[in-house]
Amino acid sequence: MKETQITLNQTQKIRLQRALDTLHSLSSKSLSDASVTVADKIPVNLNDSSILKGHGTLDLDGELISTNCGIVERIDRLVYVRSTKSRYIPETGNVIVGRVVEVAQDRWKVDINAYHDGVLMLASVTSPDGIQRRRTEADELNMRNTFEEDDVISAEVRNVQNNYTAQLHARSEKYGKITHYTDFLQLDRGQLIVVPCYLVKKRKQHFHQLDEYGVLVILGCNGYVWVGELIEAKDGMELDISEQTHGGFTKSEEEEQHTTLLETRQNICRISNAVRVLSILGFNITLEVILEIFDLSRSLDVEIHDMLGGEFCVLVAEREAERRSQN
Repeated sequence: MKETQITLNQTQKIRLQRALDTLHSLSSKSLSDASVTVADKIPVNLNDSSILKGHGTLDLDGELISTNCGIVERIDRLVYVRSTKSRYIPETGNVIVGRVVEVAQDRWKVDINAYHDGVLMLASVTSPDGIQRRRTEADELNMRNTFEEDDVISAEVRNVQNNYTAQLHARSEKYGKITHYTDFLQLDRGQLIVVPCYLVKKRKQHFHQLDEYGVLVILGCNGYVWVGELIEAKDGMELDISEQTHGGFTKSEEEEQHTTLLETRQNICRISNAVRVLSILGFNITLEVILEIFDLSRSLDVEIHDMLGGEFCVLVAEREAERRSQN
């Protein structure tokens, strides 16, 4: 997918550079040490035999040198450099948003923006009847009734194999297909946004229900962000009884029942553009910052399509620099 680009005039370029310089000067020393380019020195004590040199590092004349442009990561004794332009590297426990690309024998292959497609086993999905049992041949034959090609789903990384292939699971009620009639939520019209994966940090909560705006936001650690309509689903038993009593819904009745309000669609587009603005500027994507940009655009009466213009992006950068200066 092509990255969103903005066009700036000379004045806007100067203003944006000034704001970015302010943000850079306000960054702490630890943050400046965390960001490195090729041939930068990484501050570690190599005399400590417990230090393990990982990917993107080189021991040269008694100093640890970066061979990549990226962020210095430390996991226990391991020190490595994570490239900011690389694909997503799965980690156990990460919440991801993905797209089903293949239905295979007893498993689905899911595009998760990584070097290898994620694998979602049939046994790792809650059965339609909600009972924990062994999967049968009938379940395999009906796999497309659960997920089919091009379905957008949410899941969690269960474990990572040696070749960095992610094993996924969707057993929790909050995971599953982002479409009609899931067990927990009905999720239909929305936008799937691709952002650099390093901008989405692992947090306790990645599912955000904005009841005030009728919008659900899912921040995937793999750089896929879903912004869509939030509709509380009916109880599955009530739905079955209703279909048996009334013979189900016709196609026109279903479309009328799932019509998205204009205001909700505008909120979806405005929140989606707020995510794109953060991606363009390279700011971390969190719900709090998304809502700040959302409120800023409405308070200034900025049209939805104008949010991706140069003036608004520069204004967001200036506001962020001003906020950090005050803190």
